[in-house]
Amino acid sequence: MLATARRQLPPDGTLPGQWVAEQKPDGFRAILFARPGLVMVQSRQGADLTSAFPDIAAAATGLVEALVLDGELVVPHEGRLHFGELQNRARRRGRSAVQAAADRPAYLIVFDVLEAAGTELLKRPYIERRAALENLFAREVLAAPFTLCPSTTDRATALDWLDPAWGTVGIEGVVVKGSQQLYLPGKRAWIKVRSRATAEGMIGGVTGTLTSPATLLLARYDAVGTLRLIARTTPLPTAVRRDLARQLHPASPDHPWHGQHFSAGWGTSGELEYHPVRPDLVAEFEADTAIDAGLYRHPVRFLRLRDDLTVQQVPPFGT
Repeated sequence: MLATARRQLPPDGTLPGQWVAEQKPDGFRAILFARPGLVMVQSRQGADLTSAFPDIAAAATGLVEALVLDGELVVPHEGRLHFGELQNRARRRGRSAVQAAADRPAYLIVFDVLEAAGTELLKRPYIERRAALENLFAREVLAAPFTLCPSTTDRATALDWLDPAWGTVGIEGVVVKGSQQLYLPGKRAWIKVRSRATAEGMIGGVTGTLTSPATLLLARYDAVGTLRLIARTTPLPTAVRRDLARQLHPASPDHPWHGQHFSAGWGTSGELEYHPVRPDLVAEFEADTAIDAGLYRHPVRFLRLRDDLTVQQVPPFGT
């Protein structure tokens, strides 16, 4: 079962008693099958991740009850749920995977139980599935490396989880679910609201053309003065394109991005076609809290130019 992205929680009066909000960890969505003779960790796309996470598989093998669990694979590191370390674990196999599990243990943050003791629960309402899941933890059938995903019916608590401070420890936002919803595989019937914050970066390049920029490539200087890509914006509205076209300047021959290649998208191998521009305009943008080594994982939304800021006042790369 999947979620549709929304910018806000449901209005006041619709959450308590009708909706439940759960924390959204920064990890890999996974279904865990733990049945007699079968243990499998399956990704959202259907890939078998069992051999990459031998610690989770071993814990599942030791369960005293047959279960099918839905949750988020995470790897804690340096005080947060670390997506980069999780990616590294997902690429390992064999002895390398066993060593990685010892060095960077994974956890499955469980938010749903789809089968228990041979009984399929997909047609039970969420509130009943959640009660069954909480009971598994209360009876210690499930314990580390399994952990129960926090949930609430209190809108104020859900709003607190959207504070960007939670993003610094790896909580991306919340997923809102109907208390009476059945589990609908493949359907986007949940609501996902990401934590968002504003930040600044220089405009280092554009896609499209300088006379009609389609998206912006935003940058910051690192500690040694190298201009580093930090984000790409979502497509710009027509009025914004016209306004920016009047203020952008072609890059000089010494622009550091001449000849540099960027990926067309996170997790893809295609190259982005872009034009470097003079990095003298500071842009304010809105983004979620998924940041990997200084690079925003998802497209950001351009808000405005910050004429009141110089490029020297933009935070350095990695902050």
